[in-house]
Amino acid sequence: MKTELLSPTEMAEADRRAIVAGPFDGMGLMRNAGTAVAREVMQHYPAAEQVHVLCGPGNNGGDGYVVAGLLAESGMAVSLWASEEPRPGSDAAVAAAECPLQPAPLAAFDADAGSVIVDALYGAGLSRPVEGDCARAIELVTARGLPVVAIDLPSGVSGASGKITGPAFRAALTVTFARRKPGHLLLPGRDHCGEVVLADIGIPDAVIAELNVRSFANAPKLWLPHFPVPGVDTHKYRRGHVGIFSGGPASTGAARLSALGAARSGAGAVTVLSPANALAVNAMHLTSIMLRKADEVAELDTYLADRRPSAFVLGPGFGVGDKAREFTLAVLASRSGAGGMVLDADGITSFRDEPAALFEAADAEGAPALILTPHDGEFVRLFPDLASDEDLSKLERSRQAAARAHGVVIAKGADTVIAAPDGRAAINSNGAPWLATAGSGDVLAGLVAGLLTQGMPAFEAACAAVWMHAEAGSRFGPGLIAEDLPQAIPPVLAELVAAARR
Repeated sequence: MKTELLSPTEMAEADRRAIVAGPFDGMGLMRNAGTAVAREVMQHYPAAEQVHVLCGPGNNGGDGYVVAGLLAESGMAVSLWASEEPRPGSDAAVAAAECPLQPAPLAAFDADAGSVIVDALYGAGLSRPVEGDCARAIELVTARGLPVVAIDLPSGVSGASGKITGPAFRAALTVTFARRKPGHLLLPGRDHCGEVVLADIGIPDAVIAELNVRSFANAPKLWLPHFPVPGVDTHKYRRGHVGIFSGGPASTGAARLSALGAARSGAGAVTVLSPANALAVNAMHLTSIMLRKADEVAELDTYLADRRPSAFVLGPGFGVGDKAREFTLAVLASRSGAGGMVLDADGITSFRDEPAALFEAADAEGAPALILTPHDGEFVRLFPDLASDEDLSKLERSRQAAARAHGVVIAKGADTVIAAPDGRAAINSNGAPWLATAGSGDVLAGLVAGLLTQGMPAFEAACAAVWMHAEAGSRFGPGLIAEDLPQAIPPVLAELVAAARR
C-alpha cells in the first residue's frame, strides 16, 4: 500500500489537479470511486438481504448514488436514503440524476437484521459533530450491530486527525481513494475503519508527487533505502559504537535493555556507562556489552575522546536531575560523530523545567541529532502548550514539537507518530497491545541508537526502529516481556536486510 497520507485539503487538491490533467473529469472520478465501492460490497456481502445506501449532499453522497445504481443493476436489493439534495450543478447532483433509484428521506431510515449499510454521508473532510437525521441513522445502525461499508472514512471520523466528536459509524470495511488519510491510522479513528481498502480511481502518482506530501504511513518502503547492510569487509567499529547511560545499583536493568536493543539492531560495539556504585551489578549481567565508569562529565569527556561513539541513549533508569541534564548537554556539545542522542524517560523529565536549554543545544551547529521518545505524560512535560491544545491532532502536535526541539520526536502510543523538524511525519500502525509492558520503551531507545550509529539519518532510523520494535512485539504475541524483545528482533532484521540487498 502507498505510504503517503493525504490530508482532506491535499486530497481535494489532488482531485482538482487530476481533473485538470485528465483523462477523467470530476464525474469520471466519482464513477470510478463508486465502482470500486460497489465491487467491494459485492465481494464481501454477496448474500446481503438488503443494502441500504445513505447519501449526504456532497461528493461522498455522489459516490453513494453511483454505488446504489451499480448494486441495483447487479441484482442486489437496494434502498437509497438521502439526508438532503445535492447542490445543483455539482457532480453529486449529476450522479443523483443518473441513479435509477429514487431516494427516501433519511429521517425515515430504518433497517432490519441481515442488512448491509453503505455510509456515503460524509467523507474525510468532516470537521464538526454529526447531528440530526445523520446522527440518528448512525445510532440506529450501531444499536442493531449492522455491518457498515464506509466510503472514504466512516462518517463522524475526522480524516485529518482521527478524532471523533459525536456519533460515528464503526465500519467493518472502509474504501478510500488514491491514498489513505491520517484519520485511517490515528486513534480513535483507526478503530472505526475496520479493514481499509485503497482503490485506484485514476489519480496519477505524478499528481500526488506534485503535492510534496509530508505525512506518511510508517512502512519499510519509507526508509529501506537507508537501512544499514554490512559489507563483507565490515569490522565492529565500522558498524558503529553506542554509549548507554546507566542508573544507580537499583536501576540498572533499563540501561541493559537499551544496550541489548542497540546490539541486536546491528551496532558493532555497545558500552554501558555506569556510575561506580553500579559497576558490579552491571558487570554481573553483561557479556558482549562493554562497561565503563562514568560518574562525572570529565570521565564522560575522556570516554568520548578515547572511543568516539556516535550514538547515545540517556534516560532509562538513569534518575531525574542535574546529572542527567549535564550529561545530555555534554554529549550534544561534544560533536563526537554523525549519529545522535536518544533522550528517553528520566532524561526527558529532567528538562521539564528548562526545555529551552535542551532545544538550544540541539540547534547548535554540528550537534549530534536529538531524538526524543516521550509517552503522553513525558510529552506534556516538555510541550505543555501543545499537549493541551485540543485543536491539534497527534500528528500536528508531534510535528510542531519536533520543529521546536530541533530534533526527531517519537510520540509513543498505539498510534506512535514519528516527526522530524523539517515537517516530515510518519504514523505507525503495526503495533500490538503486548508491547504495553515495562521496559519495552527502553529497548526501542536502544534500537534507535543502534541504527543511528550505523549511519541511518535520524528520522529514518527512528521510523525503522519503531516499525521493527512493533513488528517484533506483534509476532511474539501474548506473554511478551521486555527481555523477549531483543531476541525477537533478529528474524525481523534478517528480512529487512534481505529486502535492502534486493
